[in-house]
Amino acid sequence: MTFLVAASNSSALNDVEPGLLGFLVVAALGVALVFLLRSMNKQFRKIGPPPEETDADELNEAAGQRPLRGLAAHRAAMREAEAGARSAAEPPGAGRD
Repeated sequence: MTFLVAASNSSALNDVEPGLLGFLVVAALGVALVFLLRSMNKQFRKIGPPPEETDADELNEAAGQRPLRGLAAHRAAMREAEAGARSAAEPPGAGRD
């Protein structure tokens, strides 16, 4: 009989609940997260795009094309760099017949 009483006391000691303090900590973290995200968005709005990207975007829009983004922009930049390297490596007048 004493074994059953001891088992019921130990289960009562192992039933741990977060309670009010746990809720308040989680709620405070949530509120802090909201304010940090708002501040981050405000800082990102201040940055803006670099000037060279806006010029390329305006040229594409004038030509009726969508501005290049992501992998397409990277590939276009690599093609331009390769073309510039080839033209710099050619001696003057090499392309003329």
